[in-house]
Amino acid sequence: MADTSNNAPGFSHEKIETNNFLMIVLILLVIAVGGLVEIVPLFFQRSTTQAAPGLAPYTALQLAGRDVYIREGCYNCHSQMIRPFRAETLRYGHYSTAGEFVYDHPFQWGSKRTGPDLQRVGGKYSDEWHRVHLLNPRDLVPESNMPAYPWLARAALDPADMAPKLTALRRVGVPYTNAEIAAAGEAVKGRTEIDALIAYLQVLGTSVK
Repeated sequence: MADTSNNAPGFSHEKIETNNFLMIVLILLVIAVGGLVEIVPLFFQRSTTQAAPGLAPYTALQLAGRDVYIREGCYNCHSQMIRPFRAETLRYGHYSTAGEFVYDHPFQWGSKRTGPDLQRVGGKYSDEWHRVHLLNPRDLVPESNMPAYPWLARAALDPADMAPKLTALRRVGVPYTNAEIAAAGEAVKGRTEIDALIAYLQVLGTSVK
């Protein structure tokens, strides 16, 4: 009987390994399927979609502060993800849970720690401590390599920016009411970016005790 194995239809190892385009397509297909299998179930798990008990949407001032936090690149040096390891929880507090971040778009999880993790910083220091620390970190922590942010104390928030931001977040599931959206501009009127950033820092992690 003649050997017809080399003439068998379909993909062979040799054909895949010698065709760069085919190899790339198959690799992307495997990654896509694997990613879907890992990610899609998360959209239906209550632990990742249900807000943590006590979690409330950011106020207008806190939301403005979060935007300042992202704009100034604070996440490049400070993570907001405490892992469930003893060394982490002893230093920073209760480990992070997905339910704490359901109103964050995007969430600020990460592993970069040039500075300490900030997930549980809310209420740890006074507003005045944060103000001094942001204006000149070395006044409080002499060995700090964090830059100063004096311009935040001079930059006023624009009330007109806030209602559209809350409206956009409501479209993706954050439960802002019409009254909260209507009052958002007035809530930040006369406030500076440093006020907003401090308000944001002071709420981090406070939903979990």
